[in-house]
Amino acid sequence: MKTETNGAGAAGAKQQSSSGEARERFVYKDDDVIDKAFDWKQFTRLFAYMKPYARQMLPLVAAMMVLGTVTKLTVPYLMSVAIDHAIAPENGSPSLSLLYWITAGVIGLYIVQWIAGIFRIKYTNIIGQRVIYDLRAHLFKHIQKLSFNFFDKRPAGSVLVRVTNDINSLQDLFTNGVVNLMVDCVQLLGIVVILLMINWQLGLAVMVTVPIMFFVSTKLRQKIRIAWQDVRMKNSRINSHLNESIQGIRVTQAYTQEQENMAFFDGMNRDSKKSWDRASAMNQAFGPIIELTGGFGTLILFWLGAHMIQENLLTVGLLVAFSNYVSNFWDPINRLGQMYNQLLVAMASSERIFEYLDEQPAIQDKPGAVPIPPIRGDIKFENVVFEYEKGRAALKGISMDVQAGQSIALVGHTGSGKSTIINLIGRFYDITSGRITIDGMDIRDVTLSSLRGQIGIVLQDTFIFSGTIRDNIRFGRLEATDEEVEQAARAVGAHEFIVKLPGGYETEVEERGSALSMGQRQLLSFARALLADPRILILDEATASIDTETELKIQEALKILLKGRTSFIVAHRLSTIRHADTIIVLDHGEIKEVGNHAELTSRGGIYNGLIEAQFRFL
Repeated sequence: MKTETNGAGAAGAKQQSSSGEARERFVYKDDDVIDKAFDWKQFTRLFAYMKPYARQMLPLVAAMMVLGTVTKLTVPYLMSVAIDHAIAPENGSPSLSLLYWITAGVIGLYIVQWIAGIFRIKYTNIIGQRVIYDLRAHLFKHIQKLSFNFFDKRPAGSVLVRVTNDINSLQDLFTNGVVNLMVDCVQLLGIVVILLMINWQLGLAVMVTVPIMFFVSTKLRQKIRIAWQDVRMKNSRINSHLNESIQGIRVTQAYTQEQENMAFFDGMNRDSKKSWDRASAMNQAFGPIIELTGGFGTLILFWLGAHMIQENLLTVGLLVAFSNYVSNFWDPINRLGQMYNQLLVAMASSERIFEYLDEQPAIQDKPGAVPIPPIRGDIKFENVVFEYEKGRAALKGISMDVQAGQSIALVGHTGSGKSTIINLIGRFYDITSGRITIDGMDIRDVTLSSLRGQIGIVLQDTFIFSGTIRDNIRFGRLEATDEEVEQAARAVGAHEFIVKLPGGYETEVEERGSALSMGQRQLLSFARALLADPRILILDEATASIDTETELKIQEALKILLKGRTSFIVAHRLSTIRHADTIIVLDHGEIKEVGNHAELTSRGGIYNGLIEAQFRFL
C-alpha cells in the first residue's frame, strides 16, 4: 500500500454545547410548525393516491351515494303529500288508503337508503385502507433511500411518528371523509333546488344566514390549522423522547436520573395536552356557530312561513316539508364544518409526510451511472477532503493506495477521521473534493446498489433484528441455504453457543437481541458478514465488545473472514490490529504515520504512544 502523509497538523474544531443542552436535547428543527397557507396543490397531491382505485370502485360508490341521497330527499316531500292530501286535505275527507300507500313508500325508501349506505360504507372503507396502505408503503420505501445525513439530523422517534401517527391521522379522511364530503355536497345542492322549487322567496330568506356563518367560521380556519400542526409537533417530540428514554434506560437508572426524566416527560406531556385542548376547543367552536345560525334560520322559516300560510301562499304540509328540508340543510353544513376541521388535521399531517417525501437523498446514482463489475479490491484515495458541515473538515487531503487483498488498520484518537473514511468507501457520504476509486472506477460513477452489494460492514453496536438466529445470519445473503448459514456460523465460532440455545438456529430473538450477550451478538454479525462474502470488508470496532477469551477464539475465524478480501479495520484495542498489513495513524483528519506494527513501534511516534498508553492501564 502507498500513502502520502501530511505533517502539517491542525487543531480540531471544538464542539461547544450550551448550558441548556440537557433541557433542549429533545427540541428538533424538523418538528417546527409548518406555517403555510392551505395548499390546494398539496390537497390534490394527497388525493392522487386515490386514482388507482377511482375507476374500480368510485362509480359504484357514486351510484350508492346518489341513490341514498335521492331516497332521503324524497321522504319529506311524501310527508307533505300525506299531510295535505291524506290527513288534512283542504277539500274532502282524510284518505287512509293514500296514507297507507305513502307510509309503505316511506318505509321502502328507508330500506333502500339503508342498503345503499351499507354498500357505500363498505367500499369507501376498502378504498380508504388501500390508499393508506399505499401511502405508508411509499413513505417507508422513500425513507429507506434517504442518506445518512438525513438521519444524522433527526431522532428515530421523529421519523417513527411520520410513518405511524401522521399516516394514521389520514385514515378517517380517506375511509369516510371524502365520500361524506361528496354526499353532503350533493345533499346540499338537492335541498337548495327543492327549497327554491317549493317557494323561492322563503328559500332565499332561510339561506340568508349562510354567508354570516361562513364569514365567522373562516376566521377560525387558520388558527385551527396551526393548532393541529402544533399538536403533531408536540406528539412527535414525545415519541422522540420516549424512544430515546427506552434506548437509554440503563444509563438513566445507572445515574439515578429517573425522577428528572419523568419530570421532563411530564412537562412535555402537559404541553401536548394543552395543545390538544386548544385545538379541540377551536374545533368545537364550529358546532355552536352552526347551531346558532340554524336557530336564526328556523325563526325566519316559521315567522315568514306562518304569514304565507295565512295568505294561502303555502300549505301546512309544504311548511312541514320545508322545515324538514331546512333541518336536513343545516346537518350537512355542520358536517362540512367538521369535515373542514378534519381536513385541517389531515393537512397538518400531510405537510409533515410530504416534507419527508420531498426530501431527496443526498447520495444517489448520477445520470449514466453503471453497475460496478465484480470487485477485485484495489482502493485509492486521491487528496480526499470531506466536511460534515461547511468549513469544518473531517478529512484533510487524505491520499492512499490500497492493493486488493490487503488489510488496513485505521487507528487514532476519537474524532480523528477513522469512521469517516470507511463511510466514504461505501459512499454513505459524498466527498467534498478529491476522488475515491475502486479498481480504477470513481465510486460516484457506479450505482450504489452494485457498490454496497460488494462491501460488508461489521459494527461495534451490532443490530439484531426480531426473528430467528438463522434469519439474522441469513440477512447477509437472503438466498443462502440452511447449510450455508450453519457453515458461516461454524467458521466464526458462533455455532457452539447457538446449538445450546433452546431452539438452536430457530431460537427467536427480540429486537436488538437483548437476550444475547454482546459477544454473542458480535459473533452473529461476523457470521452474517462471512455469509455475504463481500470483496471489501470493514470492521468498525467489531471486537470491542468481545471478551479476551472470545477474541482469541475468533482470531482464526477472522483469518478466514479476511482471506482474499480487502479489509479496513478500525480498532481502539490495538492488540487486534497488530497483524494488519498496513496501519494508518490518523489525527484530526490527517494521516500522520503509516507502516506495519513493527515499523511503527520502532519509530516511537504516535502509534507507539497509543500502545504504551494501553499497556499502562492493563
